[in-house]
Amino acid sequence: MPEEGGIMSRRPLLAGNWKMHMNIAEAEALASAIVRASIPEDRDVMLAPPYTALAAVGRVLAGSSVMLGAQNVCWEEKGAFTGEISPLMLQDVGCRMVLLGHSERRHIFGETDEMVNKRVAAALRFGLVPVLCIGETLDERESGHTFSVLERQLRSGLKDINPGAGNDLVVAYEPVWAIGTGKTASIEQAQEAHFFVRDLLAGMYEKNIATQMRILYGGSVNSDNVDSLMSQPDVDGALVGGAALKADSFIRIIHFNS
Repeated sequence: MPEEGGIMSRRPLLAGNWKMHMNIAEAEALASAIVRASIPEDRDVMLAPPYTALAAVGRVLAGSSVMLGAQNVCWEEKGAFTGEISPLMLQDVGCRMVLLGHSERRHIFGETDEMVNKRVAAALRFGLVPVLCIGETLDERESGHTFSVLERQLRSGLKDINPGAGNDLVVAYEPVWAIGTGKTASIEQAQEAHFFVRDLLAGMYEKNIATQMRILYGGSVNSDNVDSLMSQPDVDGALVGGAALKADSFIRIIHFNS
């Protein structure tokens, strides 16, 4: 099993998933406020606006340390895939990261583990860093299936995937029952799940890759709970939804104290 902890070797990543919010003017204003904030040099920040605002936000972020991310990507370069967006298009607007397998994509839009796997492979092929989202529903947790669900989603999502290095891929643990509900996993629940995921990664890849790979927590992260979450040795950052839509709350999250 990997040694628990090791966060000093992993740069924290604070990622804002704006979901289906923000017109272009609102997105530019929020991105500008975050760029103007004094971001500590020992952590990374990523913003994932809706597709319509990607180019505009990309221009705001240009020259700053804040990275541009997208909320999904197709496994094909181009073609008859109505409603999808290709990795080449994301490259064109300056994206460096992409969220994949988010529970809303899985549970609302029916994305399967196999589809997520194809998207992860495409992202890596085009030099984008995938943020692979995994997590259990409330029924799955209450029936004792949390770890089997995480293992299935992780192994399926990374089938035949060689990340090359630990920083080529990010995993985000997002318990579905905590997303947008105001309920947050306890710090013990978060650490337990993150350690389980890192242990799985150590078995799937070389130990140093598992040690280097960042595992984010997502699920009602806010300015009040981020410090305690980030104090856990295997929590390497946060994937933030609602609290990322206001500059003051997200900036406070970026400035977490662990």
